[in-house]
Amino acid sequence: MPVNPSDPSFTLFGDSMRTVTEQRDANNYIFQLFGPQLPTIKTGFFNARMTRGIIIQPHWHTNASEMVFVISGTVVTSVFNPFTQKVMTYRLNPGQVCVLPKGWFHWILALTDDVHLLTIFDQPTPDVVFGSDFLRVIPAEVMNRAYCVDPSAYAQTVAPIQQSTILGPPVGCTNQKQPNEAGPQPKPYPSSYFAGPAAPIPYDA
Repeated sequence: MPVNPSDPSFTLFGDSMRTVTEQRDANNYIFQLFGPQLPTIKTGFFNARMTRGIIIQPHWHTNASEMVFVISGTVVTSVFNPFTQKVMTYRLNPGQVCVLPKGWFHWILALTDDVHLLTIFDQPTPDVVFGSDFLRVIPAEVMNRAYCVDPSAYAQTVAPIQQSTILGPPVGCTNQKQPNEAGPQPKPYPSSYFAGPAAPIPYDA
């Protein structure tokens, strides 16, 4: 529905800290500002806070491209290039950006405790397909038939995924390694996300 500037309810103001998308705990949460919150907006974004080791889970958008803009902290963004069949991984510090094309599978991992970022879209309301939904809903027998994966092992592996989620890992998960900022220079994916200093160098360079 077109926005009418002469409508008494017309506004150019929005608050990106009013609408909660997901809150994992007191330090990890996502707010949103999209068309439903501000009809005059032609784009939209998530406003996210994250601590070290928290991940915006693998997912993709069917109708929108995305730009990650880091305000504070350090993150690693990874995106699967369907044309080269490679994962492109970049370390982002404050002021740096990464573009995630429409339809490309991607995820974002916090390397520090003070991550604040915006994920800005080129649509007022993006569609999203979560990896958690795909993994928990697809029958184990299908994974066996398609990829020769043991169905019992697959069912056990995905059992912790109980619902749609954006921020992972699940609360109470004990099978996690924390990212390490110290170490040698970054190596090409997939050896490690966490090796090397917080320098603005792409991992796939």
